[in-house]
Amino acid sequence: MKKALYSLMAVLLLGMALSGCNTVKGAGEDIQAGGHAISKAAS
Repeated sequence: MKKALYSLMAVLLLGMALSGCNTVKGAGEDIQAGGHAISKAAS
């Protein structure tokens, strides 16, 4: 049951992430912003 719930949540999050960046440039900017957030959290 938990595995199915986690799978559903992952699919929904992926769908929202992909709908947020409609172009390759937008996807690159989103990935870059995520990288910056990870770097800030690590330091």
